[in-house]
Amino acid sequence: MTVFKRFLIAAAVAVVGLATVCESTAVASPAVPSSGPAWTSLMHGDPESSDSTAYRGPGKNGHVVASSVPGGVCAATFVGSDGYPISLCTAYVAGTPPQFATPVVTMFDPRTAQVVARLPLTKGKLLGGVYGFLDNENRVVVADGSGRILRVGHHRAGAGWTLRIDEATDVSKQIGGDGITGLAPDYQGRTWFATTGGVIGTVLPDGRIGATHLPKGEELGNGLTIRRSGASVLTTHALYEMQADANGVPRTVWRRAYDSGAARKPGQLTWGSGTTPTYFGPGGDGWVAIVDSAAVPNLIVYNSDDGSQVCRTRAFAAANQGTENSPMAWGDSLVIPSTYGFQYPPMAVSGGPSDPAFAPFRGGMTRIDVRDGECKRVWENTTDRMATLPRLSRADGMIHGLAYGPYLPVPQQVGPVNYVAVDFQTGRRVVTRQVGVAPADEPMQLTGMIAPGGVLWQGTITRMLKIAS
Repeated sequence: MTVFKRFLIAAAVAVVGLATVCESTAVASPAVPSSGPAWTSLMHGDPESSDSTAYRGPGKNGHVVASSVPGGVCAATFVGSDGYPISLCTAYVAGTPPQFATPVVTMFDPRTAQVVARLPLTKGKLLGGVYGFLDNENRVVVADGSGRILRVGHHRAGAGWTLRIDEATDVSKQIGGDGITGLAPDYQGRTWFATTGGVIGTVLPDGRIGATHLPKGEELGNGLTIRRSGASVLTTHALYEMQADANGVPRTVWRRAYDSGAARKPGQLTWGSGTTPTYFGPGGDGWVAIVDSAAVPNLIVYNSDDGSQVCRTRAFAAANQGTENSPMAWGDSLVIPSTYGFQYPPMAVSGGPSDPAFAPFRGGMTRIDVRDGECKRVWENTTDRMATLPRLSRADGMIHGLAYGPYLPVPQQVGPVNYVAVDFQTGRRVVTRQVGVAPADEPMQLTGMIAPGGVLWQGTITRMLKIAS
């Protein structure tokens, strides 16, 4: 599931035991020259979209130590080298003149979680195509609704702070009236972008822009995933491995069609796969994985270089499962949370009605390892009703996120919202601590960020939560 999709959700609501990695090693500069601090500057943790981190989570004593009401839904949060959290939010009302569901870059106090600066962006038909990352100068790189890729910096203003656009790159000629749904830095210093209608492009360090169009009828609702030699792009019909030429024009290395199913599934926002591709395995990016949208969803792992199939298996052993979230990765292992039946606001979904029209959100999560050319299930639980995009900590061996309580035949948006930690090795729940009550703190499958010191920054429909021990 992508940040862009989460902003769609926000808009709809507004309108209606492996080796432990010590934290001292986790702050090393990332290999991506144009991105910020390792593990806290990219939506999915790293360029390969592993949704993992070298920082430990809040743990058994995790609780809300601070919170604020930012006036909107904050779908993604980054933490710079100066410790300040900066979020991409959708404000309920913002701008001059006031508009509903306006994209706003929002900066928080790292101690109190209070808002210290805000910058509304130009709204587009896709909420400005808001999707971003933090660069090596702690600037948020984000697209707005006018076809520009912006670098938003935070600067001292007297005793406070102000946010302003430091740089802007106009890509409107390349994308036309389309909206940017994916934005990511690569290892060569380029910035990749992708639009809903299938324009894939890069901005080179010298400012040149290269772009190409994928076949008509293939749309993108997921983010870009980067490896050292290229990028993985997932459309509503196929998975692409792409590389940029000397002029920055992306070229297709290989393409693999997948089963997108007969209709959109309940608990998914679009018709087709809901997963951002995940690189993992040999060298950290030798394999790439997706979950398709077949009647019985499959996990498919490909060789990143040539597109040959490494292995394939049912994504979940239990029936009536599926996912809108990107798989988490560690070594040769993947962990996939189920979102089947999750109730998104009607205005957030696209691709027609779901089939079935309704299903209970029972949750569940599974771990699958790739061994000897086979996809082998290690564990599966059917009880963890993860309500955010969870984050896997390589420091404590736990999977952290917000979750609902046990399934009951009542609306999912009513009842306790818990901070939970699940053991990566066994799939067992280790921590359950209530941090909110739905519907006021509906987590909406939003993305959290684990920062140094065991701090989880997590947005809900109304609040920004700072969860720590």
